Amino acid sequence: MVAQTVSYPRTVRAVSYGRTVRTVAVAVAAMLLLAWTVFPFFWILLTSLKSPGDMLSVPPKFVFTPTIDNYAALVIGEQRGQYSSTRPDFPLFFLNSMIISFGAVVLSVAAGIPAAYALARFTFPFKDAIAFVIPLYILYQRVGLYNTHAGLIFAYQLITLPFTTWMLRSFFMEIPLEIQEAAQIDGCSWLGVLVRVILPLSMPGIAVTVILGFMFSWNAFNYPFMLAGRQTFPVTVGAIQFISYEQVLWGQMAAATIVAALPQLLLSLMVQKYIVRGLTMGAVK
Repeated sequence: MVAQTVSYPRTVRAVSYGRTVRTVAVAVAAMLLLAWTVFPFFWILLTSLKSPGDMLSVPPKFVFTPTIDNYAALVIGEQRGQYSSTRPDFPLFFLNSMIISFGAVVLSVAAGIPAAYALARFTFPFKDAIAFVIPLYILYQRVGLYNTHAGLIFAYQLITLPFTTWMLRSFFMEIPLEIQEAAQIDGCSWLGVLVRVILPLSMPGIAVTVILGFMFSWNAFNYPFMLAGRQTFPVTVGAIQFISYEQVLWGQMAAATIVAALPQLLLSLMVQKYIVRGLTMGAVK
């Protein structure tokens, strides 16, 4: 009995010590992962606030006099002392990204909702085997869609429409079939079930799908690089316009990167509660 009385507190202390070590290890790992993830954005932000002299200093400067001239050069495109700039087309690139991304998301959601509902609730031939490949550049040149907003919106459907359809299909399938059957007994058609029952219950999932689809569209590079001209370049392709044969405008490229990231960040913060609910939708019955 004495031996047990003496060893019991030691066991408790050992367990407590082990939990503390695991907690500290997890915290340190999380901090390292956070630093690894955030540091590139932090460095881009610092670069966007530096003068050309500070950017090229060796070793790199972490303490310097910040300036917003790189951001001003995105809009006015003028030479200001030691600052040089390309043509002030970045506002046009930003507007192009807004038009193309919103258009692509709206079209993919409008087409993806009925497609996802059909895949989730109906059975038909070749349901799980629908795919095709089209030489887009040649096709767009022939039909006049090259270097147009509409052409890019249609091209982005190759990314956003399959993603939207399969994401919404998974959310729709989480809704019990009994709810649909009850609505049909009350006289709803399949369209009435979709509009009055399925969509309201799936709003968190739809919000997540819209946000992720917008991010995919906003960050797309290959399709606009092949199918857009200078009049329709989005910010992803427009950012590389700061690279020329004579120089690389690192400060303005960094400023363009920061500005291009703001819409995604603000949109995510605005619908954060829907994102959390959508990502956990169906986890608990």
